[in-house]
Amino acid sequence: MVSVCRKAHFNAAHRLFNKEWSDEKNKAVFGKCSNPLYHGHNYELEVQVTGPVDPVTGFVIDLGLLKQLIKEKVEDVLDHKNLNLEVPEFKDLNPTAENIAIVIFNYLRPYLDEDLKLAITLYETPRNFVKYEGKK
Repeated sequence: MVSVCRKAHFNAAHRLFNKEWSDEKNKAVFGKCSNPLYHGHNYELEVQVTGPVDPVTGFVIDLGLLKQLIKEKVEDVLDHKNLNLEVPEFKDLNPTAENIAIVIFNYLRPYLDEDLKLAITLYETPRNFVKYEGKK
């Protein structure tokens, strides 16, 4: 098995909060990330596809195809957006880094052969990141 990786980047704003909680409780749990006027991040994304090398092409996946999928299914959807207000998946889902990574995984998974493993690593800051590899 070989892993092929592609990096991408997008900027987005969000607010971490639970609409069932008071502003005070949201601030206590999420701190400044619960700013009612939102805040933004320069997200760095790594998409990893793992599988066997095709004996004919020598590819696990065509990197041109992977680049196109990431642009159309992730960057075009999330870049320069307010995640809470403009991205339907976050209407009732708190846009934490964890949830964003899962949403990105779900955006891409249907377009990959089922024998390929997908992993998403999402950097919210240079030191804070999450990795999602799908349900086990």
